[in-house]
Amino acid sequence: MGVPISQMWTVASYVIGKKLRRVKRYPLVLMLEPLFRCNLACAGCGKIQHPTEILKRHLTPAECFKAVDECGAPIVSIPGGEPLLHPEIDQIVEGLVERKKYIYLCTNALLLEKHLHRFKPSKYLTFSVHMDGPQAEHDEAVCREGVYEIAARAIRVAVTTGFRVTTNTTLFNTADPERIRGFFDDMMDLGVEGMMVSPGYPYEKAPDQEHFLIKKQTVGVFQKLFRRPKKRWRFNQSPLFMEFLQGTWNLECTPWGNPTYNLFGWQKPCYLMQEGYCDTFEELLRTTRWDEYGCASGNPKCQDCMVHSGYEPTAVSETFGSLKGFLRVARVTLFGPTRVPLNQSDDDSSPQSRIDAGSDASRKPAAPRRLVTLDLQHSANTVK
Repeated sequence: MGVPISQMWTVASYVIGKKLRRVKRYPLVLMLEPLFRCNLACAGCGKIQHPTEILKRHLTPAECFKAVDECGAPIVSIPGGEPLLHPEIDQIVEGLVERKKYIYLCTNALLLEKHLHRFKPSKYLTFSVHMDGPQAEHDEAVCREGVYEIAARAIRVAVTTGFRVTTNTTLFNTADPERIRGFFDDMMDLGVEGMMVSPGYPYEKAPDQEHFLIKKQTVGVFQKLFRRPKKRWRFNQSPLFMEFLQGTWNLECTPWGNPTYNLFGWQKPCYLMQEGYCDTFEELLRTTRWDEYGCASGNPKCQDCMVHSGYEPTAVSETFGSLKGFLRVARVTLFGPTRVPLNQSDDDSSPQSRIDAGSDASRKPAAPRRLVTLDLQHSANTVK
């Protein structure tokens, strides 16, 4: 496991406390978006498609602290945009460390070396570096050449300086499991504490809509990916979520587990979907029609989603909230992931064959992924 004992204990105590008090819905990780501005234009991201006036704005440290205190989650993930573009991001991190929150600052690492001196190594702070596979795949996913090398160098520097560093990898239907396995080896060689991996979610505004995974494809890819896991691989994810990705454990989405706060307020219903905003966290919990979301709801936007932000909280809750879940985690921890027959034959591994195995809507030729150049001058002009 790529998670320190102190963090696991904090989360376990928090979840068990909620269970004992019979609290039905509670947050585990606050997704705190202090800005949408970014210095990359990834083809699979829908977070930067906002007007110029919105991209120029950012939350103040006081606004961030208010949301964190109101929510009460033990973990705070700071995505974006690119958080290192925020002029007061060091003050935000410092204030969260003082509150003893475990922070995952999500970054593409283009600015990490430049700004590393603004932070202090702490067990509460982790830099979660966006790495979407080996060099060619990563640079293609972020639509800019040379980004992988910059990020890998920044990871080495941060690790050497004493910072906690993890990676965050999003997979699409072009993913080659064998190359991703080699990528895991490379990340371990860089010295990262752990890796997070998840299938992409089809943001409606993302420029590239052809390469998101449907559920059957996701299961097939992850079965191949973890068919013979290496002992040296470390993941900062729940074993039950890893089992879920391979189709060997059923989980239902708990979108309230990872609530999102950004420039517009508390986002309904989750980090991945924007269907309204609330002024307070209590209002978010009270007014959101939670039964209309998740796979069991029949909501078409949720049917192919297996993203960590919706299912990781469920996995953690089941780990510490049921004997069955706890025993499964113990077994996976001791003996490794469950071995299951692959959904497809070993030679049926091309991106096209994975698409053909999916829904009718996905039965069309997959164009090769390529570097996509977007007109984001409005975003770039705001970066100083």
